[in-house]
Amino acid sequence: MSVKRNGLGRGLSALLENSNTDITSNKKEGDAKVSGAVANIEIATIETNPFQPRTHFEEQALNELAASIAEHGIIQPITVRKLGYDKYQLISGERRFRASQLAGLTSVPAYIRIANDQAMLEMALVENIQRENLNAIEVAISYKRLIDECTLTQEQLSQKVSKQRSTITNYLRLLKLPVEIQLAIINGDISMGHARALINIDNTDNQLEVYHQIVMNNLSVREAEDLARGVKTEKKAATPEKPDNKSKKVTLTLEKSKIVDDLRAVFNTKVNISQENNGKGKIVIPFKSDNDLKRILDLLDA
Repeated sequence: MSVKRNGLGRGLSALLENSNTDITSNKKEGDAKVSGAVANIEIATIETNPFQPRTHFEEQALNELAASIAEHGIIQPITVRKLGYDKYQLISGERRFRASQLAGLTSVPAYIRIANDQAMLEMALVENIQRENLNAIEVAISYKRLIDECTLTQEQLSQKVSKQRSTITNYLRLLKLPVEIQLAIINGDISMGHARALINIDNTDNQLEVYHQIVMNNLSVREAEDLARGVKTEKKAATPEKPDNKSKKVTLTLEKSKIVDDLRAVFNTKVNISQENNGKGKIVIPFKSDNDLKRILDLLDA
């Protein structure tokens, strides 16, 4: 009996459609293996997946899942590969695995597969892209790893993950954004929609300037898109500056950048400066909590 396709997701089941790779019994080696069954495996015999694309698991959501598992059990089995007798490694389902540990379970239901490292990497990446709530940068990194390490073309990748090729291209372009903006996407400071607006700005300094405007003014995606278009239009319509004016502008930009770096070092937090053409502007020092605000105020009073 083969595993139902809708139970694993289109991408992963396509990778595992060879029934010869099934070892879905918890019997000792040498005993008959029951194809299509689910084995209960001791948690202590399972090690985590080194190819896991997700790097952060939200604590509250993990605790909620643990509470659900403690009450109802695991609805969807994890998937592991067999490393040796009584030794397994996760292919997919690390969130369920971690939540099971928090819930105090000693064993978990699992599909058992045989896979080499490259096949395992492909399984893990496809499974997580399709079934986990990864942030946009994690998805982009997963796409890039599938292309680079599994030697897939964008067209082949689009078929495996059931996404348009243009969608994959847009995710991959996120990795060309400045590190500061990528971190903002990971931390949820800006959305994928904001990031796509920034992608269309071809100058790194302008990308960062628009990003700072988005964060400081809490701009919507539509407003960010309008601002990004304005930057591109202004760039095209700009008249050549005289050498002296250009030199002065570069000097002011460098000075402002140094001021921002100095302030960030003092307050140990993001500091942004915005300035209008008439010279007016503002300095924004964000804080994360009441204690963080008090810390900043103490520094200002010092």
